[in-house]
Amino acid sequence: MKRYTLHSSFSIYHFEASTWLHSVHKHTYFEIIFILQGKGIHHINGNTFPYAEGDVFLLGPEDFHNFEIAELTEFSFVRFDESIHKEDAQDKDRPWQSVIRTLLNTSSQSRGSIVENKVEKQKLHQLLSVLEAESMHEQTHYFEMIRDSLMRSILIILARNLFGQNPAKPLIKDSVEAILHYIKQHIYQPTHLTIEHLAETFHYAPAYISLFFKKQTGESLKQYITKYKIKLIEARLLYSTLSLKEIADEFGYTDESHFCKQFRKYTGTTPTAFRQQLFLNK
Repeated sequence: MKRYTLHSSFSIYHFEASTWLHSVHKHTYFEIIFILQGKGIHHINGNTFPYAEGDVFLLGPEDFHNFEIAELTEFSFVRFDESIHKEDAQDKDRPWQSVIRTLLNTSSQSRGSIVENKVEKQKLHQLLSVLEAESMHEQTHYFEMIRDSLMRSILIILARNLFGQNPAKPLIKDSVEAILHYIKQHIYQPTHLTIEHLAETFHYAPAYISLFFKKQTGESLKQYITKYKIKLIEARLLYSTLSLKEIADEFGYTDESHFCKQFRKYTGTTPTAFRQQLFLNK
C-alpha cells in the first residue's frame, strides 16, 4: 500500500475533482479533510461512509482511505504532524493541550464525518477560510502564531463534536479502537505493549488478542506497533535535532545498533540517510 509523506510540518491542499486518482493509501501525518461541495463515498480502514457538503473527516497516521466521487467535489486537505501541538513549558498544563492530545490519540474512523451539526460545520469552514488565507503569507513573522491558534481552535471544535456525540458507537472497553488508543498512549513504554501485557489489560488470552486484532485491522499486533513507532521515528528524524542515540532511548530500544537495524528493516534505508531526505528535497 502506498504511503504519502509530508515534507514539512504543515500544508493545505485545496482542489476540485470529478474522479479520484489516488489508490488506497496511508500517511505519515494527520489529515483533516473538509468537503466544501459535492458528494460520494469515503472508504476508511475498510469502512464505507457517504460524504456530502460540510462533512469533516480526521485521519491519523496508519489510517488508510480513498474516495469514490459521485458528484464534482471540492476538497481541502489540512495536513500536519505532531509538532503542530507541541507543548511549550508555559502551555503544558493548559486544558486545551490534553483535549488535543486525546483527540489525536483516539481513533475516530468508525464514526465517519466527525461533525453533524450545521452550525458547527459552518464554524469549522469559516476557520478553514481564514487559515487558507493566512497560508498565502506563510513567510511573514506572525504566520506560525496565527496558524497554531487557528489549528488549535479547529482541533478543539473537532474534539467537542467527537466526544460530545450521542454515543451510538461508544469506545467499547475491549474494542479494537480501545486497543489502538492504548498503543498510542504507551508507544514510548515497550513493556506496556507486549502481547502478554495487552492481553492482561484487555482481558483476553494472549493467543486470542493477536487473532482478534489481526481480524479487525488486517495486520498483526506486533507489526502494527512497530510500524506506528517507525512512523513517529520518521517525524523525529525529519523535524527534530535529536541524535540517533536520543531517539533510540526515547522509544525504548536497547541500543542504537538495534534501533538502526529495525528502522532499515521497515523502511529500506538507514536513519541517517532518511534524515538527509529533508535537505535533499528542499
